[in-house]
Amino acid sequence: KVYLDSGRLPMAQLLVARNGQPVHYCSMGNAREDGAPMRDDALFRIASMTKPVTSIAFMQLVEQCKVAIEDPIGSVLPELADVGIYTGGGGQVGFAPTRPAAPIRFVDLLTHMSGLTYGLQNRTNVDAAYRDASLDVARQHHDSDEYLAALARLPLEFSPGERWNYSVSTDVLGIAVERLSGMRLGAYFQQHIFGPLGMVDTGFGVAEGQADRLVDAYQYVPGAKPRMIDRGPDSRLNADGKFDSGGGGLIGTIADYHRFTTMLLNGGKLDGARIVSPKTLALMTANHLPGGKDLTEISQSLFSEANNAGTGFGLGFATVIDPARTLIPSSKGEFYWGGAYSTAFFVDPVEQITMVFMTQVYPSSIYPIRRQLKTLIYSAVDQSYV
Repeated sequence: KVYLDSGRLPMAQLLVARNGQPVHYCSMGNAREDGAPMRDDALFRIASMTKPVTSIAFMQLVEQCKVAIEDPIGSVLPELADVGIYTGGGGQVGFAPTRPAAPIRFVDLLTHMSGLTYGLQNRTNVDAAYRDASLDVARQHHDSDEYLAALARLPLEFSPGERWNYSVSTDVLGIAVERLSGMRLGAYFQQHIFGPLGMVDTGFGVAEGQADRLVDAYQYVPGAKPRMIDRGPDSRLNADGKFDSGGGGLIGTIADYHRFTTMLLNGGKLDGARIVSPKTLALMTANHLPGGKDLTEISQSLFSEANNAGTGFGLGFATVIDPARTLIPSSKGEFYWGGAYSTAFFVDPVEQITMVFMTQVYPSSIYPIRRQLKTLIYSAVDQSYV
């Protein structure tokens, strides 16, 4: 409430559940800059909270033995079979000298250890080349094949498996889901995840006639209230896009994502619908960083969707491997992620707690909301299951 009263956040919704049952829900603020009230079925840009959905989709195909996580991605995405590593030599990125790289494997995409990057990292010449190629905002610029073709012209930042770097890896993974299934990603999600889970309001873009439900999006302005950058009813998200971004393109409601997190809490099943097996989910939420390291030891990446210390990374999720090092109340094995507009979720299998938080302020690194939410939630736990 302090964030809303001060104008730092325009709106917020929070849903906390234990044992799959909601124990706290609140909806505050205005849906739009013109003062339109919030509604319980408001639609939010969940950005990188799309990534766990894409990772689950890929692992469904692994369970069917259509692909293995250790396979080189060139078996499905030949465009990226022989991408080299940028050497920093003279010339424009994409034409500068490169050296050979080990093949990217699907596990490298799932763990963000592929050598790919994001233009928004804004650190290196390769990042700049991603921005020039519009790879971070592909919805209006590329279809899936065009996206891969543009990406294939750019080098990797490092050899796959060598480091962790937050990147377009999950967008590439989503294209692999399309090719393996023969379906556009949004259609695959609807048939194999959203439909079975009863997630009726989640998809790539806003359904026809529902534009009034999409809240405005804002950008942080130092020393001032956030600036509105995308008015919901007028957003391009109300029209079809060329590309279904598996790394960040979904729109949805807090109720829908609560159903997704409840499925995760239940080991991959909800209301009779089995999405993935418990063993698959256990593999996904284990730490896959080499040597059991945490992100402070293996990442130089700019990102804010996870805490570094005491945090490992699995197949699509950050995972708590050492609660003491996080310096936040948490449980070993808790897993989570967030989105660029400051949305967030976590799943705690030990305490049987899930949380989904929705707002719309970019970027997510400005305020310590996620840390504070976790602290407040765990401080309210009257009986621990440990």
